[in-house]
Amino acid sequence: MNNISRRSMLVSLGAASLGAATLGLTGCSSDGGSDDKGKDLSKNREDAMDKFGVNEQFKAAKPIAFTTLLNDNPGYPEKAGWLFWTELAKRTNVTLKPTVVPLSDYENKRSVLIGSGSAPALIPKTYTGQEVPFVASGAILAVSDYVDLLPNYRDKVARWNLQGDVETVLQDDGKYYVLPGLHQDVWIDYTFAIRTDILEELGLQVPETLDDLHNVLKAMKAAHPDSYPMSDRWNQPTAGGALLQTIGQAYGCGYGGGWGYQNATFDTAAGKFVLTGAMDQYKGMIEYVHTLVAEKLLDPESFTQTDDQAEAKFTSGKSFVISTNAQELVNIYRPGLAKSVPNAKVAKIPVPIGPAGPVKVGLRLENGLMISTKARDSKDFVAMMQFVDWLFYSDDGQIFAKWGVEGVTYTRDAAGNFHLTNDVDYVGLNPTATKKLNVDFGFSNGNFAYGGSTQLLESTFSQEEKDFQKVMNARKTLPVPPPHPLNADEQEQFALYEAPLKDYVQQQTLKFILGDRPLSQWDAFKSELKGKNGDQYLNLVNGAYDRYKKSKSGGDKS
Repeated sequence: MNNISRRSMLVSLGAASLGAATLGLTGCSSDGGSDDKGKDLSKNREDAMDKFGVNEQFKAAKPIAFTTLLNDNPGYPEKAGWLFWTELAKRTNVTLKPTVVPLSDYENKRSVLIGSGSAPALIPKTYTGQEVPFVASGAILAVSDYVDLLPNYRDKVARWNLQGDVETVLQDDGKYYVLPGLHQDVWIDYTFAIRTDILEELGLQVPETLDDLHNVLKAMKAAHPDSYPMSDRWNQPTAGGALLQTIGQAYGCGYGGGWGYQNATFDTAAGKFVLTGAMDQYKGMIEYVHTLVAEKLLDPESFTQTDDQAEAKFTSGKSFVISTNAQELVNIYRPGLAKSVPNAKVAKIPVPIGPAGPVKVGLRLENGLMISTKARDSKDFVAMMQFVDWLFYSDDGQIFAKWGVEGVTYTRDAAGNFHLTNDVDYVGLNPTATKKLNVDFGFSNGNFAYGGSTQLLESTFSQEEKDFQKVMNARKTLPVPPPHPLNADEQEQFALYEAPLKDYVQQQTLKFILGDRPLSQWDAFKSELKGKNGDQYLNLVNGAYDRYKKSKSGGDKS
């Protein structure tokens, strides 16, 4: 997945996941099943396998075709001759007929096609929450009614204990309308990049905690008094997007600030949702970042400058710390520094630990697949669901979508590790190769390759990145917030409250951080949240949560 897509997913989680969660559930089984398995499918089983189980190769009884929407990434534009298409047909007897839409117009075109009733049967590259506008019209299928046809999907939900994560995509009718990509573990990619040659020069260790980071920045400032040791980036769509999310999570305020900010965070001790912006932990995040700005350790332009400006400061040697992910480190920071500061060394460090301890926060869901309701009436509907289950959720299907054809695009050694063949490159793993796995063959395509085991996820990682992930995977994953489904009337009210409340909190957060508003006004700020319908907002969320708890304790066994 390219960096833009990954960042989009984080933005989607930060901006929409509470909304998706609050459109929650009234009844679902522990494996993500539904209460509607009794539908007659006897006329929809043509070309399906009589027996199809976990990690069994799907193959239709005769060649068939399914239509699919395809998000056309300019980094690897669709080609009719891709090996992905031909090998998929060979293995499954299924030919996919794509409606190709440019990435820049994908969401708009998807809406138009669904609204007009002309959408393809399969609608991939849908992030959770994006399906909500299409539910009421009945244009997309309640896929949870048919998970009994998806043995690989159900197996991974059960084995990886993903029930809580799956609950976050349910609607208030107790069903869900997007089949999400499933990760075995929470994948943490964003953290800080630090000039390790500067650390060595000053006799410092890589910071393990936020306190350590503060001390490192102070030492860098003392050695380079004319610099801002840290100058950050990623201010769209939220100022301080990555920085405040990272530090906010370390302080224990839910999904953090910045990209991850959500108006409500579940307080486990209190057993209810509270306003994130009024939490002591959120104040702690603000105080920490404000201190960095006040001590001139963090460039105040970090919250207004463009990515290019922040990158230029770092790669020219004017700053020494910046937010990063794996691809930015390899593709931007190191090449840029090599030109300007040839002896510089930079590393992606494990996320510094804060007051919340060695934890990580996030959903284990990826973008997923919607299915057009009209596909339900097809004589090949069961075959289509089996095909979807094999390609998106079986081990072999996921390996195929990501790596391609063994002996042609990749090989595996005795330990099971993947290696690109000599003339194939992907994400710089084989930089001298003349062909690319996604561009020339169609594999590792974001429409079909996402989710999977940690081993598969990390199969394209460098050893450096694997070492980073080993540290992060050892940390405790905090539970996802509990379901709190809103009915239709509540959803309308929720929509009126959410954006103004969020906008106000984020505006005041920056004022506190930059010193435009003194922290002595914190209590006044909390009172102001009442005027922004903070209490009404919480009443909606907690009322829905209480209602859900009662419905479950009342014997709902669907």
